[in-house]
Amino acid sequence: MSSPGLIYLDHAGTTPTDPRVLEAMLPYFTQLYGNPSSIHSIGQEARHALDDSRERVAQVLGCRSSEVVFTSGGTESDNAAIQGVTTALHETGNHIITSSVEHHAVLHTCQYLENLGCEVTFLPVDEFGMVQAEQVYNAIGERTTLVTIMYANNEIGTINPIAEISQAVQQRAAELDRTIVMHSDGVQAAGFLDLNVRRLGVDMLSLSGHKFYGPKGTGVLYVRRGTPYLPLLLGGGQERERRSGTENIAGIVGLALALELADAARMQSGRHCAALRDRIIQRAFDTIPDTSLNGHPTQRLPNNINFSFAGVEGESILLGLDMAGVAASSGSACSSGSLEPSHVLLALGQTAELARSSLRITLGKENTEEEVDYLLGVLVDLVQRLRQLPTLTTTGS
Repeated sequence: MSSPGLIYLDHAGTTPTDPRVLEAMLPYFTQLYGNPSSIHSIGQEARHALDDSRERVAQVLGCRSSEVVFTSGGTESDNAAIQGVTTALHETGNHIITSSVEHHAVLHTCQYLENLGCEVTFLPVDEFGMVQAEQVYNAIGERTTLVTIMYANNEIGTINPIAEISQAVQQRAAELDRTIVMHSDGVQAAGFLDLNVRRLGVDMLSLSGHKFYGPKGTGVLYVRRGTPYLPLLLGGGQERERRSGTENIAGIVGLALALELADAARMQSGRHCAALRDRIIQRAFDTIPDTSLNGHPTQRLPNNINFSFAGVEGESILLGLDMAGVAASSGSACSSGSLEPSHVLLALGQTAELARSSLRITLGKENTEEEVDYLLGVLVDLVQRLRQLPTLTTTGS
């Protein structure tokens, strides 16, 4: 079967910018380029665009516009939330609770604070990568100030019961008569799951524009009114003194429209991607022996598939797919010449060898059945050929 052209199956890594989003952004590069902090007319035009975008994001999140902070992306939003709360509440406690399968933007920030003297609990997950509310409740103590648990996992697509976890945090905080902030990394959830922060019960939520067909370098941090928070970036006092720096108006306009479009279409997009996802999973199980699905079988993002193919290096699969015109990703990352197994898959209890055999396929709204069938044809042949090659010894942990 000939390739129908580039087949992009790495939407969890990034999405293409929607043409409607790009069109909305363009005037703010060349015509409406004013600084929104300036009082002249062109500056006030930019201010109007900023305010309008903030309101549009707030509508999707179900919050006040004053609770929306624009950032440079998910990494900054996660860092700002974790460090901002920990710094603000350092006199009342220094205990952070997170999970062992978080994105590195969360894990590395928690590890950084641990090196500075904070106590961090990295909760284990079940075989599907899920955190339960009871675990979080039981881990909260007299010095806990922050709980940060991701909404949906970026590697395996497992969806956590964030509303239940938030309720458990609130209950335990009331019992201890102390302030405990609930943050969630919602970067992978946008465009597929409900982002209403009232229903989720979170105090803080992180989003990244380029995960839902918006521009790279844009993000949101929802900060519930009254949440203890000290800014990560200081300077001009923008974003109500929560994130200094001249606002990226073009990017913010694009992010707001992209979020609006993605949320409006999320039911349709979810059905479309889930049908393709299930087609891939079933055909892979039927045609490729020793295939396992990583993540929860049902409580997972509609566009996420994470396979492990026993006896095959994930990196080799990726290279073979790329040569065949298919862009996907792996739970493994090549670092310093050695293939490091995914921390997420290791947390599920997998061996390092099996974790290195993973392939992540993440679908988007424009993928088709024709593309899926081509992928499956290539994948079946590729895994079979790779399994026939001599086994090489891989170094690294």
